[in-house]
Amino acid sequence: MRPDIDDLLAERENEIQAQLAQLTKPVGEVGTISFGKRIGEGTSMAVDRLTAVSAQENLLAILADIGRARERVADGTYGLCEVCGEPIPEGRLEARPWAVRCIQHS
Repeated sequence: MRPDIDDLLAERENEIQAQLAQLTKPVGEVGTISFGKRIGEGTSMAVDRLTAVSAQENLLAILADIGRARERVADGTYGLCEVCGEPIPEGRLEARPWAVRCIQHS
């Protein structure tokens, strides 16, 4: 396990918080929006908003996992599945350093 894992997790946490700030910033003047039978500005904005909400939910889930992973680094249980206690494979931790569960329990 890499000794700088908490630094890596902290960096990723900051990146995700910046992405969330970008997603949640207020939109500018939208003017009059109409929803008709054809795809128009209102429909495009609604689709964009739904996409942003989905992205926000995913980022919040990752942020929660990062927080739990950092707690596990602090208490010495990082790299162990929080469900079964077995070691999380190194490849999974390389791909997702914030993984707190093995593949079987994710």
